[in-house]
Amino acid sequence: MRSRFLIVCLALLCAGLCADEIPLRVFGVAPGVLPQIKVRLSTNDPALNAARKKLTADAAKALQITPPSVMDKPRAGASGDKHDYLSQAPYFWPDPTKPDGLPYVRKDGERNPESYNESSDAPRLNRMADTAETLALAFYFVGNETFAMHAAKLLRVWFLDPATRMNPNFDQAQAVPGVNTGRGIGMIESRSLTSVGDAVGLLAASTNWTARDQTGMEKWMGEFLVWAQTSKNGKDEAGAKNNHGSWYDVQIAHLALFVRDTNLAHRIVTAAKEKRIAVQIKPDGSQPLELTRADSFGYSRFNVEALFALATLGEHVGVDLWHFKTSDGASLRQAFDYLVPYVEDLEKPWPHDKGRKAQRTLGSVTHRAYFVYQDERYAALWKKSPDWQRQRDMLLIP
Repeated sequence: MRSRFLIVCLALLCAGLCADEIPLRVFGVAPGVLPQIKVRLSTNDPALNAARKKLTADAAKALQITPPSVMDKPRAGASGDKHDYLSQAPYFWPDPTKPDGLPYVRKDGERNPESYNESSDAPRLNRMADTAETLALAFYFVGNETFAMHAAKLLRVWFLDPATRMNPNFDQAQAVPGVNTGRGIGMIESRSLTSVGDAVGLLAASTNWTARDQTGMEKWMGEFLVWAQTSKNGKDEAGAKNNHGSWYDVQIAHLALFVRDTNLAHRIVTAAKEKRIAVQIKPDGSQPLELTRADSFGYSRFNVEALFALATLGEHVGVDLWHFKTSDGASLRQAFDYLVPYVEDLEKPWPHDKGRKAQRTLGSVTHRAYFVYQDERYAALWKKSPDWQRQRDMLLIP
């Protein structure tokens, strides 16, 4: 392991890159991957050229995006403070039998447009996180400080500037009109904070990211981590047994690493063996809690994505979820393999449709599965994706 680290260090130095970038505090990808990719880009590796051009083009477009803020919504939620995040439950609709439509009723799989209009902070948070990550990645790989400057501005507006910052809570996330003012289940929307954390890590070498910025972000993330562990909504989400519980663990472990609480991250990932994998996955790879959903394939993939993200975080704390098996043989790979045949052959009937045709795609989890398990079947499946050579995963997963 030591010799491998030294080889990477020497390669970086030979490429004229900054030694300060080791170790890189980015946790959503396997340790050591990004510096290796950066070396390959510095030598114009033809296998990565298409993905680099696409990332650079995306970053150039991102420069045109005005930094969003929670203050952009027309009115505050129940707290009366516009600085508090606000969103509405996506699968709830007005009750047609009630004059005022209240209380709203659930229609699983049918997204109410009210949940992503200007009154909701959810689209703004996603846009900010995605844009900041794109710009930060482009800065890290290309070295253009213009990208870092705009990424830093996005982060300051959303998290740090007193006039525009979001308060570090999700008390009013995914509210159901006529029922509540927010739910623990709304934390599924805060999973984009992991992208924010990695964007901050990528900006570490930028002259446009200051020590004050770093301290401010660590303080904000630390306060959100406390909220997530102690609030009613946070505790409710921690107790969720399906994909919501998986994504909660991803957030807590990632936030813990961001604020340098390695012990907490280790505990969360280790507990996932029995708390998540053993509960959620059957020996045949099926996920019964996700198969109850209207979009059963999509939610099965969504939970695999969460567990793969948790396994990647495990690599940063010395816990191997990738190869863990329960006493009856359930594993992450089994869950992935359960879905693979239905993407390899789109004519193969998905047995859990419930009258709704599944939109079958596995996206980046296929690339990550190949990276870990080195199964050529996964490589073939990944290369069936349109423009696979241009996709960002080429720069995140070797």
